[in-house]
Amino acid sequence: MPPTLELGLDTFGDVTVDASGKPLHHAQVLRNLMAEAELADQVGLSFFGVGEHHRDDFAVSAPEVVLAAIATRTKQIRLGSAVTVLSSDDPVRVFQRFSTLDALSNGRAEVIIGRGSFTESFPLFGFKLEQYEQLFEERLDLFVELLKEGPTTWSGRTRAALKDQRVYPPTESGHLRTWVAVGGTPQSVVRAAQYGLPLMLAVIGGDHLAFAPFVDLYKRGLAAAGKGPLPVGVHSPGYVAVTDEQAKEDLWPHFQAMHGRIGKERGWPPLTRQAFEQMAGPSGALCVGAPATVAAKIVRAARALGLARFELKYSAGTLPHEKMMRSIELYGTEVAPLVHAQLGATS
Repeated sequence: MPPTLELGLDTFGDVTVDASGKPLHHAQVLRNLMAEAELADQVGLSFFGVGEHHRDDFAVSAPEVVLAAIATRTKQIRLGSAVTVLSSDDPVRVFQRFSTLDALSNGRAEVIIGRGSFTESFPLFGFKLEQYEQLFEERLDLFVELLKEGPTTWSGRTRAALKDQRVYPPTESGHLRTWVAVGGTPQSVVRAAQYGLPLMLAVIGGDHLAFAPFVDLYKRGLAAAGKGPLPVGVHSPGYVAVTDEQAKEDLWPHFQAMHGRIGKERGWPPLTRQAFEQMAGPSGALCVGAPATVAAKIVRAARALGLARFELKYSAGTLPHEKMMRSIELYGTEVAPLVHAQLGATS
């Protein structure tokens, strides 16, 4: 495991509610997100990720614009997507937007690319879902070529070819840190290894330790491709409060409503309190509780999977901004020191 585990935060810009339970306008959600990112920087966290969606329950459809605004109000925290839906975007424009962000943030930009768990961007931008796999494979192949920051020659079936084409602006360092997000398919893990890109595992259910075979597969894939070790990260949902009971009571109604809303689209059964408690238990993926409880769960995952980074998805449907701010504060000032102390004692 790397000597220091990076601790970060992710948000999708979930549309929250005010004190009366009324949904906030998307514009106010975006302004609140800025304050959340500022606080994450102030409490010393390593990374702040913003997701991309194109639907009414999430406010962020242009994460790079949001991240550029955050860059002007933060000093040290690294900034990136969580994730960029590369299948329905143009790799050239993605590189240009993030290399621009990298310049504005003085080298703090990252990209986490993936296929995303929602598909609303495909009809919105005129792509066919039947090409889901082909679009991602070709766009990832081109993006990896663009990361070399030299003249690019590339051809495929879903986009116009390039011949000795340079893309501007280049990054100042010559390196744009890029991760591949994977939800649990072996083919995606192998693909990340073949391209030599760090792996970000989205663990939103089950046990973190169940993903150990994917980490092993990734390491074997890197070795087979003649590449050295690369970072592995985990993205998981969570919420921190002063006590375990307060954390679960705060989160439960909002998490249940979010699960029910998305579940109707995907055919999930309703979430029961018993299932929620199991997710929040010692071996569940939901990192909810007092600082010591959340820290213990992160340490367990980090040790088992050899993590370089853990990203807590701190937004949860309509969970109010004020509660998220307190959660961020506790995550940075209490969870992070506990995690680093426990990992340092056994490293």
